[in-house]
Amino acid sequence: MKYYIIAGEASGDLHGANLIRAIKQQDASADIRFWGGDRMRHEGGTCVRHINGLAYMGVWEVATHLPTVLGNLAFCKEDIEAFHPDMVVLIDYPGFNLKIAKFTHKRGYKNVYYVSPQIWAWKKRRIKNMRLYINALCCILPFEQDFYAQNNFPQACYVGHPLLDEVMRYKAESDAPNTLKEGEQPTSKGWVALMPGSRKQEIRKMMPYMLRMANYFPKQQFVITGMGLIGQEYYEEISAQLGGLPSNVSIAFDQTYRVLSGARSAVVCSGTATLEAALWNVPQVVCYRTSALTALAGRLLLKVKYISLVNLIEQCAIVPELVQNGLTDVKLLVTFSELNNDTPFRTAMLEGYDQLRSHLGSGGASQRVASVIAQTINHS
Repeated sequence: MKYYIIAGEASGDLHGANLIRAIKQQDASADIRFWGGDRMRHEGGTCVRHINGLAYMGVWEVATHLPTVLGNLAFCKEDIEAFHPDMVVLIDYPGFNLKIAKFTHKRGYKNVYYVSPQIWAWKKRRIKNMRLYINALCCILPFEQDFYAQNNFPQACYVGHPLLDEVMRYKAESDAPNTLKEGEQPTSKGWVALMPGSRKQEIRKMMPYMLRMANYFPKQQFVITGMGLIGQEYYEEISAQLGGLPSNVSIAFDQTYRVLSGARSAVVCSGTATLEAALWNVPQVVCYRTSALTALAGRLLLKVKYISLVNLIEQCAIVPELVQNGLTDVKLLVTFSELNNDTPFRTAMLEGYDQLRSHLGSGGASQRVASVIAQTINHS
């Protein structure tokens, strides 16, 4: 069978790589063409577009890159028609992928959407078109299947969260979980993970807060989880604006789980990383800041209390969130200080993580999605 897979961000690249592996286990002759990153490329297939030039998020950010976005949409449609796949698999990235779903449905292709768009948070109106264009929707958050059932969307099913598989696989395969590569190795366990995001715009906004905070703890070691696809120069450019990287801060590229496996605590840009830190049992403070226009749109449209996956899943404030104007150097410093010490605040967070893991259940998400894809292809 021929599969066309579209992932536009780092988390989608991770889920896409695991899905490609699962598809090949069920279909040894699978012909896969994809938009994604280095993880998906490692699993085989033909990479059409790399995520490095795709991850734009927010009203202002998308508007300023509109010609690129429109050009990618046009090219993607042409490429799908030329490939003529048996199945189109759309992984998250809703601003782009829902437009592709509409196009491919009208052209007679079957669509499986993996990782539900967060329409329960905003843009619920999208569900009307999703019913028409999507053959199957694979949800990764426990409450999503009930949401879709209540909104007359029977194509939705809960498959579990793929990060459970990734963390378990890493723990099983890793022979040195608490060390980093030579030249990027803290001298002892118990460092602090700084996770400024996977997009350039996030890193540029979040990393300065994290570095300024690190300066107040000269005896504490900090490790930034760097993205190799973004490049070392970008991180150096940002740190240079603050007088250079503090002596107690290092950068470990593409070693997120090695960093988390030895971390005592973490400062995390909101996103998939919040759940990763929780699955590694690392207490965290979640931060996020975006452009004023995007923030305004969010205040007007968002229908949820929380922004971190940990709090969204549990529907309570397990981890602290410092968002937009609520993120200041002083607030981050105070919150982190309480988090990094042995306080009731830290203990309660770890107990919340236990509750979170029990709700997420067992692994096997990628295999379930591959089975949904196979069933959808075979369903007339």
